[in-house]
Amino acid sequence: MDLKLNGKTAFITGSTSGIGFATAKLLLEEGVKVIINGRQEESVSVAVEKLREMYPMAKVKGLATDFSKAEEVDALLEKLPLVDILINNVGIFSSQSFFETKDKDWFQQIEVNIMSGVRLSRHLLPKMLNANWGRILFISSECATLVPPDLIAYSTTKAAMLAVSRGLAHMTSGTGVTVNTVIPGSTLTEGAKSFLDGVAAKENKTRAEVENEFFSKVRTSSLLERFASVEEIANTITYYASPLSAATNGATIKLDGGSMGGIL
Repeated sequence: MDLKLNGKTAFITGSTSGIGFATAKLLLEEGVKVIINGRQEESVSVAVEKLREMYPMAKVKGLATDFSKAEEVDALLEKLPLVDILINNVGIFSSQSFFETKDKDWFQQIEVNIMSGVRLSRHLLPKMLNANWGRILFISSECATLVPPDLIAYSTTKAAMLAVSRGLAHMTSGTGVTVNTVIPGSTLTEGAKSFLDGVAAKENKTRAEVENEFFSKVRTSSLLERFASVEEIANTITYYASPLSAATNGATIKLDGGSMGGIL
């Protein structure tokens, strides 16, 4: 299917691996000029080279930014060209009890997970409105409503994304710009693989056994009963980044495998 994305420019935060990297690949396949992002110059350069090897004719470059540092974000905004598609994917978390989570941990997650999208949207949305076309996508998490007790700060930031996204969508009324939130469920990113392998080694089990136990004992609400692949999440993100998704605005798109429940 032609998603009519050829020639558009996309900026994806936190995209040297995982969902962001998988989305970059799909957008490049659709003829999008892609700017990827990571915290370190080295990881960004490695990811850019991988993409160029996979898609020699594609237009891809990278910009390194630590979104926990406002001054680096300011520098990034000066470098960004006109962007048609903004995918706010960057996110960090710390697995700690509520009582062990210090103020600095809260503030760092707020800076990276929420304020990155706020600052980028504040810079890019006016330009999208002026051009009468654009897509802003926030990548939240099933934890926004499931709220595991060791991820309260993270869950709070992911829930806040929904309010920011919905509020921005109201500002696009009557235009060709849309703002939506995608909510992935448990996804087999590189981080998830490392976590599963670590538990497997510790408990002398296979990764498959640990994964099965996660859904039978921890994420029992999942109807999918497995981790989604990053490609499965990226497929949907790419569609909502396209002109074909024009009728969807101010929406929360759940890719949670049914874990969050409800009929909406």
